[in-house]
Amino acid sequence: MAKEIIEALVDGGKASAGPPLGSSLGPMKVNVGEVISEINKKTSAFSGMKVPIKVIVDPETKKFEIEVGTPPVSQLIKKELGLEKGSGKPNIEKVGNVAMEQIIKVAKMKQDSMLVKDLKNATKSVAGSCNSLGLVIEGLESHELNQKIDAGDYDDLIKQEKTEVNEEKKQMLKLQFEEVKKKLEAELKAMEELEKEAFGVKEEEVKEEKVEEVKEGEEKKEGEEKKEEKGKGKEKVEEKGKGKEKVEEKGKGKEKVEEKGKGKEKGLRKEK
Repeated sequence: MAKEIIEALVDGGKASAGPPLGSSLGPMKVNVGEVISEINKKTSAFSGMKVPIKVIVDPETKKFEIEVGTPPVSQLIKKELGLEKGSGKPNIEKVGNVAMEQIIKVAKMKQDSMLVKDLKNATKSVAGSCNSLGLVIEGLESHELNQKIDAGDYDDLIKQEKTEVNEEKKQMLKLQFEEVKKKLEAELKAMEELEKEAFGVKEEEVKEEKVEEVKEGEEKKEGEEKKEEKGKGKEKVEEKGKGKEKVEEKGKGKEKVEEKGKGKEKGLRKEK
């Protein structure tokens, strides 16, 4: 009969009989307490980290095996530096400076599960994971460090597989990190100044646009008022013309009355 396999992610040295392990192991009729004890024994070196494990059970004999994977690279790096979490703003806020020896140590732990051919390439992969955590490696960004690795600057250290950091280097790493933070602070300040200047220019442009809009509005209003006045003047001229016509009509009416009177006089004379 095929063996049953249960996969889970547990806290190093602190697995429990609760879900998901307990509920998965129960139906297999194995000694759950014994399995959990063995898992914690094998993962105790990864205390404070999430560890992938496999429990392989023989359904007939109830015998089991425990296979322990390695935690994610990010977890191993944080463990090396004693960090609980990485930076929330990794591009502008750095939280630590990693030694090349620590990178080699993590690379050795993860090499078998990486798609790389040698330790040198494994160190490059681990260095790349430092970016998202807000870490520098010996004062360098990961892409800068990888250029040095490609150039052979760390070949001796990698060949020796050196994983311990001496006190002198620890002090050097602290000084490097202080320099990195000062540089980032200066760059951030310069960016803020540029943004302020850009905002000031934009504000001035907005003011100028508003002044231009007001000016255009006033000119438009003035043009409309002139047009309106011109229209009123035309109306007055037309009214004046109409008045003149009325006077002329009145004059013509008077002439007709006079003609009528003259005609009447002629008629009277003729009767006489």
